[in-house]
Amino acid sequence: MKSLIHNLDKAFENRIRLGVMSILVVNDWVEFNELKKLLEVTDGNLASHISALDKKGFIETRKKFVGKKPNTSFKVTENGRSAFQQHIRALEELLKNSSA
Repeated sequence: MKSLIHNLDKAFENRIRLGVMSILVVNDWVEFNELKKLLEVTDGNLASHISALDKKGFIETRKKFVGKKPNTSFKVTENGRSAFQQHIRALEELLKNSSA
């Protein structure tokens, strides 16, 4: 059982980060405001979690201007996708073994 817990990634322990990754793995680029709306979090809260995922290399950031307004979007990297899938598999395995 200990090895199953060892396979969980601490980067995804927080519900906001888990939510961000869940949204990004099924979408191409997602805008900051859309993530904020879907996750029902503040700008600062989302920004801190985005920063943590970015530092791990799990997401890519794209900044551009739409008219005169800044627009920031995110997408999952291949490294992020792989790490997240491994985390989900570890959770599934943990649940499977705990119900046996």
